[in-house]
Amino acid sequence: METTAKFIFDGKTFEMPIITGSEGEKAIDISKLRQETGFITYDPGFANTGACLSNITFMNGEKGILRYRGIPVEQLAEHSSFVETAYLLINGELPVRTQLQSFSVLLNDHSLVHEDMRHFFNNFPRRAHPMGILSSMVNALRAFYPEIPERSEEEEINMTVTRLLSKVRTMAAISYKISRGHKVVYPKQELSYAANFLNMMFDSPVRPYEIDPDLVKALNVFWILHADHEQNCSTAAVRLVGSARVNLYAAISAGICALWGPLHGGANQAVIEMLEAIQANGGDVNPFIARAKHKDDPFRLMGFGHRVYKTYDPRAKIMKEQCYKILEKLKIHDPLLDIAMKLEEAALKDSYFIDHYLYPNLDFYTGIVLRAIGIPLNMFTVMFAIGRLPGWISQWKESMEDPHWKLHRPRQVYTGLNQRDYIPIDQRG
Repeated sequence: METTAKFIFDGKTFEMPIITGSEGEKAIDISKLRQETGFITYDPGFANTGACLSNITFMNGEKGILRYRGIPVEQLAEHSSFVETAYLLINGELPVRTQLQSFSVLLNDHSLVHEDMRHFFNNFPRRAHPMGILSSMVNALRAFYPEIPERSEEEEINMTVTRLLSKVRTMAAISYKISRGHKVVYPKQELSYAANFLNMMFDSPVRPYEIDPDLVKALNVFWILHADHEQNCSTAAVRLVGSARVNLYAAISAGICALWGPLHGGANQAVIEMLEAIQANGGDVNPFIARAKHKDDPFRLMGFGHRVYKTYDPRAKIMKEQCYKILEKLKIHDPLLDIAMKLEEAALKDSYFIDHYLYPNLDFYTGIVLRAIGIPLNMFTVMFAIGRLPGWISQWKESMEDPHWKLHRPRQVYTGLNQRDYIPIDQRG
């Protein structure tokens, strides 16, 4: 088997090593390409560029495979909790019972937010998007919890990780309560991670919230399915910002900002808005499908297609099952689900969508589940951010420990004007 790739130019042959991953995927190591040949590669969107070696998450887009630390996401969604999955991603192995109990206790112990941070929440405009608030507040955490010199680097990282996992969930619930003008609900020691979040969101003095184990399970599954997804836009942002050796809070804040976009984390909100537009137009999906297929129409079907998956998103299958379970349990008839079913059925029969690998992705069903739970539309992307937090943290940790670490600094192919002289302002035509 060849161990090098050859690049031939102007009669000269240059050899570059071939790297083979544990699942057999191959990459050409071009780290010395410019040094040896004077060339760089041109790859808009980095679709063909491997920025790192990673042992966290494996994806196979052609076969619809997703595994965290080698464990299929289907098994984790069925048997695990979000806290256990977070431990797996961050530490590399599933915890034993005592480790899981200790981790859960730590998350509860650090779930309170400094009372002075309430002033920040109160001073954001009521119409401010929760993702902007969350990004700002995560950055602010650094000021409230500076590093302690007496701690070792490992202790400091573990403490920061615990704070982020516990407090981001609390801050998300606080931002929702304040936006409604309601009294803030504090976390309870006896509740699990997901149950605590639901209670902080929906409990009130006049209507105590009753914990439904099926809703807790659905939220755990939702967060597990979002926990990591290889080198996506927000994860790449966390690694890029982290490569400057900034603190973890700043790197995570960058990930939240990247996730905010409608083509990434904001897609779950965009799906609901699209389904509502179809409903407002009479519920007929065909005109929207026709628009999506028209090459000159900028409209696109949200929740269909993926940069990596060329088959049905494995996470979408799991979320679809949860969607039906929750709606049946709560006896909810959601007309948007009916439209979603029609849209999926029509798209999967259309050769255009099949030929272009436009299958439903995770975002297609998550919005309906979040609606059923009671999560408001502008909080959808925040829910994604809470779920993706363990992945961002594990990717940041891995990059910090990478012996081949380098400050991220992409190159460019300059296409501007050649050198020219400055013209004094009075001489310009």
